[in-house]
Amino acid sequence: MTAPAGTWLMPTPQGVLHAFGGSEPDAMQSALQALLAADHALPLDVWSSAVVDADLVLAQARERGWMELMRRPVPGPDVRLDDFAQHVIAPLSGERRAVLASDGGFRLGHAGIGQDEADTLSVAAADFSAFARRQGARGWKGAERYVSFFSEPTLLMPDWSFVPFWVDGAGYWLVVAGEPLLNNLAMVELVWSIRLASNRFQTG
Repeated sequence: MTAPAGTWLMPTPQGVLHAFGGSEPDAMQSALQALLAADHALPLDVWSSAVVDADLVLAQARERGWMELMRRPVPGPDVRLDDFAQHVIAPLSGERRAVLASDGGFRLGHAGIGQDEADTLSVAAADFSAFARRQGARGWKGAERYVSFFSEPTLLMPDWSFVPFWVDGAGYWLVVAGEPLLNNLAMVELVWSIRLASNRFQTG
């Protein structure tokens, strides 16, 4: 094994975006998803025993910046956090304005904007989900990726960006205003929290 004993594994924010970025995860994505399956970071030996070709997967994931090694166990996020949106969703937006929605159009959390606008953006996310499914049926998977809207013709800074991801077969959209700050540990916390409390989020 290329990592020493007494090591725990965690996905990076980029690793989470890759791992949960498709509705049908491949082998690498499934291996990365396994890192957030428990309420604590997985020890290297536990993860390795459940992953085919673990040495190769570990090397590739580290080379691509999708996984990091920890020298101590990391606890999962506190899913009982009262102000979840402000602490986890807001930091992913440069303007601290964001919405978490289901692919069915239900608002699951919002920060920095009013409820009506959050509901409107959630419905828009559902429309994008339907569009992506239609395009996928026609053979183009590109519609499953990120969507941004700009008010300036230079296209330098989006007004809103829509980020799709899937957790345990359920689709979600993160909608962020201004600069998307997705390379943020809050992205890991968001997905991990959903995995640990999926029923809470699906019911809104």
